[in-house]
Amino acid sequence: MRFSLDADHTKNLIRAYSQGSITVNERVIDRSVVVMPERLIENWPPQSVAELDASHFDGLQALQLEIVILGTGAHHHFPHPRVTQPLLIQGIGVEIMSTAAACRTYNIIMNEGRRVAAALLMI
Repeated sequence: MRFSLDADHTKNLIRAYSQGSITVNERVIDRSVVVMPERLIENWPPQSVAELDASHFDGLQALQLEIVILGTGAHHHFPHPRVTQPLLIQGIGVEIMSTAAACRTYNIIMNEGRRVAAALLMI
């Protein structure tokens, strides 16, 4: 699905998503990724919810985020609570949804100027 919003073009905006890819600005990404307004973490190690581990979020804990949106692929799957517990302990909100919903939600929250990261598994 392609969509557009009026946005600050200096920030990372998710422009499209489909099975096997996410377009951030003009860059097409075909592996799990973490998208933040000023930063991309490409080739994020987990490729499925079953592979998720709390250590996959270690680098995000120091970034003073308000919220992490976890996109779990084509369907909404809850990972084991121990996966997101370190974020929650630090006061970082965690929302879990399908990757399509996470892409749309990230754009809205990012455009509000909030400190957000979208950790996205491929659809």
